[in-house]
Amino acid sequence: MPQTETRIKVQGFAAMDSKAPLAPFSFERRAVQEKDVLIDILYCGVCHSDIHQARDEWGGGVFPMVPGHEIVGRVLETGSQVTRYKAGDLVGVGCLVDSCRVCDSCGKGLEQYCQQGFSATYNGFEQDKTTPTYGGYSDKIVVTEDFVLKIPENLEPAAVAPLLCAGITTYSPLRHWKVGKGQKVGIIGLGGLGHMGVKLAHAFGAYTVVITSSPGKKDAALRLGADEIIVSRNAEELEAHAESFDFLLNTVSAAYDPTLYVNLLKQDGTMVVVGVPDAPIGLDLFPLIARRRNIAGSLIGGIPETQEMLDFCGAKGITADVEIIPIQKINEAYERMIRGDVRYRFVIDLKSLSVKGD
Repeated sequence: MPQTETRIKVQGFAAMDSKAPLAPFSFERRAVQEKDVLIDILYCGVCHSDIHQARDEWGGGVFPMVPGHEIVGRVLETGSQVTRYKAGDLVGVGCLVDSCRVCDSCGKGLEQYCQQGFSATYNGFEQDKTTPTYGGYSDKIVVTEDFVLKIPENLEPAAVAPLLCAGITTYSPLRHWKVGKGQKVGIIGLGGLGHMGVKLAHAFGAYTVVITSSPGKKDAALRLGADEIIVSRNAEELEAHAESFDFLLNTVSAAYDPTLYVNLLKQDGTMVVVGVPDAPIGLDLFPLIARRRNIAGSLIGGIPETQEMLDFCGAKGITADVEIIPIQKINEAYERMIRGDVRYRFVIDLKSLSVKGD
C-alpha cells in the first residue's frame, strides 16, 4: 500500500473570517500516515450548521474555515496498516474525524459524546488540540481509517452525502428510543433534517405524522412517507391529536413554544430535540409533570451507528432529496437556505473546483 511522505496540496473554498463570503482557498493536508486514508472528494452536502459556523453565529470560529461534514468520495491511497479500505472504494466522512478513543463514551462507540472532545471535521482541532481541521468543501481529505465509513454502492453518491449528518442526526434518536411498528411518531419540521426523519420513521414501520407550520407542505410530506400532516398553527388540529403521540422528533431551529408539542405526547411519551434555535426558549414544566412526559436531546451518532445507518439506507434504498450545485454557487446557496429555498439539501459537486466560475 502506498504511503505519501509529503504533505498534500488541496484546493477548496473557505471563509477567511466571519464577515467574508466563501472564496477559493489553497491549503495542505497531512501526509498519509500508517492508519490514514486519502480520499478524493466527489460530493459534499451543505448543512445549515455550515452557515452558523462560517458566520461565527455560535462563537469560537476557527478561521480560515473550510466547511463541510457530509463527505462522499473514492479512496485514492491508504497507509500501510489500513485493513478495511483500498483504492477505489466508495467511502464517506461525517461530522467527526477523531476522538480520544479511551473515554467511556468512545469505548461504547459513542464518539460524538467523547468526554475529552471529539475532533470535528471542520472548525475544530485534531486530537493534539492545536492543528485546525478543514472540511469537505475541498478536493481531498486525509482521515484516520477508524473514522471512515463504507458507502453502499447501490445508492446515488450525491444523494448519500446528507445522510452523514442529517441522516444520522435523525436515525440515532429513532433507534435509541426504539421507534417502530405500533407507534405514532411525529416529525416536527420538514426541512433538511425533517425530511430524513420522515423517511426513516416510515422505514421503521411507525405511523408517521409531519407537524409543520406550512399547510402547503402536505403533498411533499405524503410523498416522503408521512401518513398524515398536522398544521401547527391550527389549534383544532393540535387539539385533535392531543396526548396521542409516543414519540416526537423536533427538528425546528427557529423560536417556538415547546408546550404546543409536549401536549401532543401520551403519558411517558418523549420529545427529542435535534434542532438548535438561535436563542434559549422557555419551557412550562407542568405539562411534563402532569403526564410523566420527557424532553431529551440527541447529537449525531457514533461511528458504529453511522455505519449501521448507511447499511440500513442501502438495504431500504433511502437517500436524501438533493439539489446539486457547483462550488462557485455556495454563497448563493447559503442565502437560499436562509430563505428556505431548497428541497431539501444542497450538495456540492466537487468536480466544479477545477472549473472557473463566477
